[in-house]
Amino acid sequence: MNIKTIGILGSGQLGRMIAIAAAEMGVRAHIFAPDATGSPAAEVAYAATQAEYSDEAALRAFANTIDAVTSEFENVPAEAMRLLNDYFPASPGAEALHIAQNRLREKELAKSLGIETPAYSPIRSEEDLSAALATLSGKAILKTTELGYDGKGQIRVSGGNMDAATLWADLKTDEAILEGFVDFKAEVSFLVWRDSEGQMGVFPPAQNIHKMGILAKSLAPAPDISARVIEAGNRAVCAIAEAVDLHGILAMEAFVGADDRLIFNEIAPRPHNSFHWTIEGCVTSQFRQLVRIITGLGAGDTAAKGQYVMENLLGEDLHRLDSLYADGRNAVHLYGKAEARNGRKMGHVTYQE
Repeated sequence: MNIKTIGILGSGQLGRMIAIAAAEMGVRAHIFAPDATGSPAAEVAYAATQAEYSDEAALRAFANTIDAVTSEFENVPAEAMRLLNDYFPASPGAEALHIAQNRLREKELAKSLGIETPAYSPIRSEEDLSAALATLSGKAILKTTELGYDGKGQIRVSGGNMDAATLWADLKTDEAILEGFVDFKAEVSFLVWRDSEGQMGVFPPAQNIHKMGILAKSLAPAPDISARVIEAGNRAVCAIAEAVDLHGILAMEAFVGADDRLIFNEIAPRPHNSFHWTIEGCVTSQFRQLVRIITGLGAGDTAAKGQYVMENLLGEDLHRLDSLYADGRNAVHLYGKAEARNGRKMGHVTYQE
């Protein structure tokens, strides 16, 4: 392995855990972000550059200090990834970012690959929304096409709030997607890795429980999901990885319908919250796998070591820390965030069932 320093675009907890995994493998991490200084990722990294993703000179200077690059979140401008790709194969790649940055493009890609999606309508005006609502049967979710996460940028639509003018004004966007409500019995996520030569494989899937739009708990390997659904999900996430020419790792969230159908929700071409359990629970974690791929080490074994539970720790959960640490079976991870707020992810805990 000739690579000594990887670059990470983004400064949050995912960048932090990538940097930790890299350090454990003898690889340094250099963080690049508009808020890099004093950030969770910079706290554990070899170096940090604070600059805008649109700053071409800063990006080129950054590229000259690293040997490979990845991103901890999908909303890095694709132009920045294309610039860095002039220096080395950038992870996850400009096309993967371009698709993942827009919910409408995600749905259209899934549909083109024969992956079932919820019924949806593109919305670009109050008139579009009014027309879509007129044909709506049952509940739906109105979402911004960009920048929404953890339940943000979403409005549940039902008989009591069907006024198009009010909904469009409340969403504060130029483009949205109206998705039919999915009657599901479970939520599941799949994770694929793919290297620069097109070799790929998957991690065991995770079964997820959300509260107030935020992931609360992941159970893995998914205990209540049929082999048929798991096979369909793995096929789907691999097809997506191939279609976007992925270089790195990519997660796909999906619903399991009452009739055991797999229904696509969204993708994220980066480490995913629902796979933090892999740090303790897999031979090779999602973070180490990403580092292995972008440094050219080759993929590691992603087999699960047992049955695990991962719980997110939000700001309002920090009072539990003493009791969590008191049980030596718990692996507690804190993200180094300066301010705890309700609903803010401050860490997670993983334990074996």
